[in-house]
Amino acid sequence: MRNPLLDSPVSRAGCAVATAVGLLVGVPLSVGRVRRVGDLVVCRGLPRWAFRRGGTCVGRVYLTRHNDGPAVLRHEAVHVRQWQRYGLLMPLLYALAGRDPSRNRFEVEAGLVDGGYQPRGGAGQRPIRERRKP
Repeated sequence: MRNPLLDSPVSRAGCAVATAVGLLVGVPLSVGRVRRVGDLVVCRGLPRWAFRRGGTCVGRVYLTRHNDGPAVLRHEAVHVRQWQRYGLLMPLLYALAGRDPSRNRFEVEAGLVDGGYQPRGGAGQRPIRERRKP
């Protein structure tokens, strides 16, 4: 039997609610043009307190200060599909998956390199998230 909460009208409605919340936060705080890239709405120039790490995907809305290159947007597009599949279960499931991106199934699925958690082609280098500023 198929779970009615996953990848269903219920989960897509949850994604729509999360998107509305993301827009309510992102649009007024965004500096410059809010743009659409595929299914993703990118709100750039937000204050640092409005998101975690380099940015946060809430429904179809990506909140960031300036971390919006092509690789990151590919990574965030996967998170949009995850929101569509899990709906409002996404924040809970994400939290249960843990804070370590290399072990968080949602970050692994979205791509650790595209998300900036691992360097491109640099075997033996520390992940970007662990590098310290000089």
